[in-house]
Amino acid sequence: MLTELAIRDFAIVDHLELELGGGMTAITGETGAGKSILLGALGLCLGERADATSVRHGRERADLSARFDIRQLHEARAWLAARELPDDDCLLRRVVAANGRSKAWINGQPATVGDLKALGERLIEIHGQHAHQALLREETHLRLLDDFAGHREAVGEMAETFRAWQAARRRLKRLAEDGDELAARRQLVRYQVEELDQLALTEGELKALEEEQEALAHAEERLREAQFAAECCDSDEGGAMTLLTQAINRLSALPGSDRGRLAETLGMLSEARIQVEEAARELHHFAATTELDPERLARVEERLGEVHRLARKHHVMPEELTERHRQLHDELAGLEGGEESLEALEAEVDALRERWREQARQVGEARRQAAARFGQAVQEQLAFLAMGKARFEAELVTRETPAAEGLEGVRFLISANPGQPARPLARVASGGELSRISLAIQVVAARHSTIPSLVFDEVDVGVSGATAEIVGQLLRRLGEQGQVMTVTHLPQVAAQAHQHLHIEKRAKRNTTLTRMALLDEAGRVGELARMLGGVNLSDQTLAHAREMLDASQRPHH
Repeated sequence: MLTELAIRDFAIVDHLELELGGGMTAITGETGAGKSILLGALGLCLGERADATSVRHGRERADLSARFDIRQLHEARAWLAARELPDDDCLLRRVVAANGRSKAWINGQPATVGDLKALGERLIEIHGQHAHQALLREETHLRLLDDFAGHREAVGEMAETFRAWQAARRRLKRLAEDGDELAARRQLVRYQVEELDQLALTEGELKALEEEQEALAHAEERLREAQFAAECCDSDEGGAMTLLTQAINRLSALPGSDRGRLAETLGMLSEARIQVEEAARELHHFAATTELDPERLARVEERLGEVHRLARKHHVMPEELTERHRQLHDELAGLEGGEESLEALEAEVDALRERWREQARQVGEARRQAAARFGQAVQEQLAFLAMGKARFEAELVTRETPAAEGLEGVRFLISANPGQPARPLARVASGGELSRISLAIQVVAARHSTIPSLVFDEVDVGVSGATAEIVGQLLRRLGEQGQVMTVTHLPQVAAQAHQHLHIEKRAKRNTTLTRMALLDEAGRVGELARMLGGVNLSDQTLAHAREMLDASQRPHH
C-alpha cells in the first residue's frame, strides 16, 4: 500500500510530506483548494504525462516521490526482481524540470515513464471522477469482466497468440504475392554465387596475391641492381674489396713509427674490408635466390584482374568480396528454401489459428460463467444503493470477426424500473443513476482486484442524503480489506473514513500555498461541520457533525 507521499515545488505546493496508512482515508477541502494536486502528484509518480505547468512558479523543478509497502504484492516484487531491482521496498520518484522534461527513478535506479506505468499498475488502482463516462464504452466492460473473472493471464496469452497468428498471416501473404519476384531473385543470386564459387577466393588470398605480384613484377630490376652492387664490392677491377686491400697493404709497408701512428686507421680499414666482404656475400646470395618467372607473374595478374572485375560487378572493394560471397550464399539458402518455408509458414498459420480458437473458447466459457456472477454482485450493490428495483446484466456479444480480445465482447445493460427491458447504460441511466451504477460496478471490481490500494476521485458525485451515507459505508468496507483513499465533497462519506486528510489553500504575501494535514478528532468535527453548513458554523451544525462522526465510527453490522 502507499505509505508516504512527498511533494516539493509542485503546482502551488511548496513542500509536503504525508504518511498514509491502511483503511479508508477521506480527502476533503473547499473547491479549488488543491485536492487534484495530491492525485496529480501521485499520478506523475505512476507515469502520467508531465508538462511545465507541473512546476511551481519561479522554481526550477518539481520533485515528487511515492513509497509503497509491497511485502504482500507478489506481482510487483516479481516485476522488480526480474529487473534486478531491490524488491523489499518500492520508491517511485519523478523530477519535472521547468521546461517540461522529466526524469524517473525506481528504488534509486533510473527508469522510463513506461517502467513507472508498468509497475504502477501493480501497486495502486485509481478510479477517477469520470469513471462513469468510461463505463459507457464497451471495451471498458470487457476489461472489468475479465478482471472480475480473474483470468487476466489467460486473456494475455490469447491476445499474444492472436498477434502471432496475424503476423504469420501477413508474412504468408507477402510470400505468396512476391512469388514471381522471389523466383527472379533466386535465379540471379544463384548465378552470382556460382560465379563466385568458380573464383573460389579464400580468406587472405588477395593480400598474398598482391604481395606475390609486387615481388614478381620487380624481380628483374632487383636482380640487376643486386648484381651491380655485388660487383662494386668484390670486382677485381676497382671493387671496394680490392681497393681496401691495396690501401691496407700500402700502409702496412710504411716504416714502423708511421705504422704505429696509423694503427687505428689500419684497424678501421680492416673492419671495413670485412664488412664489404660480408655485404658482397649477402648480395650474391640475394641474386642467386631471385627468380624470374614471367609465366607465374602472368597467372597472378590474371587472377587479380578477375578478383577486381567481380568486385566492381558487385560494387564492393576487392577485400570485401569474400564477405559478399558469404552474404549471397546465405541469401540463396533462404531463397531456395522458399517453397519449403511457404509450406512451413502455412502450417504455422494453421497451428496458431487453432491454438487461438481453443484459447478463445476457454476464455469465452469463463466469461459466460463470470458474467452471471458479476451481474448478481452488481445487482446486490445496487440494492444497497437504493436501486433495488433495477436489473443489471453483463451480456456477451459474439464478434463478427476474430480479435485479440477473443470471440465476444461484453455490454452492460440496465433496467432502472420494473417492466422495462434492459438497455445499454448510455441509453437508459440518468446522471444520478449512472453515478450509483458506476460506484456499484467499481466496488465489485475492486473487491476482486489483487491490488489492495484504491483511489476514488469524487466517484460519489450525483448522490446525497441516505444514499451518500451508504456510499461511505461501501468505501469503508473496502478500506477494511486494504487501503482506500477517496476525494469527496460529501460529509456522509468523509465521516465514514478511518483517517481524514484536509486540504486548504492559503494566500501568503504575493504567493499561494496549499497545506495538507491529517485531522485529529476535533479537526474532523470542524471539517464535517464546514461541509454541512458552510463558513459560519453554529452549535447545531457542530453537534450534527459530532453525531455524524460518532455514528459512522461505530461498528456496522
